[in-house]
Amino acid sequence: MKTELHVPSDLKFMAIVEDWLLGSLEVALGNSVDWQSQSSRLRLALVEAYSNVVRHAHRDQPNLPVLIRLELKDRDIALEIWDHGKGYDISNYIEPTPQDKQESGYGWLIMQKLMDRVEYRLQINGRNCLKLETSLPKPEDS
Repeated sequence: MKTELHVPSDLKFMAIVEDWLLGSLEVALGNSVDWQSQSSRLRLALVEAYSNVVRHAHRDQPNLPVLIRLELKDRDIALEIWDHGKGYDISNYIEPTPQDKQESGYGWLIMQKLMDRVEYRLQINGRNCLKLETSLPKPEDS
């Protein structure tokens, strides 16, 4: 299954983004997934990605759309979040430490912990792409 969503750069659309992702997956996979355990991690990863685009890449530009693509093969999920921002050089990322008490910089760390693979590509045809990948366990594997 492949599907995509074009959504404004506005946090008011967060619930729509979350419902689209989980609804699409539930339609495709039905009861073969323990949604109670899986929906929270998928929701949090997507919320981090989408809110970073809105707050950083498209700051004060709600007219710029965010493209979110979902591809599902068997139980493997690939989620791409495309933006039109300047991009972020991930090689400059310094993982936060609890003793530093910093206010930002946790999104990348959170996404890395929640997903099996996180990849960020700068400026592909004028856009940036954050790709999140994971495999959904079967309910008995959870």
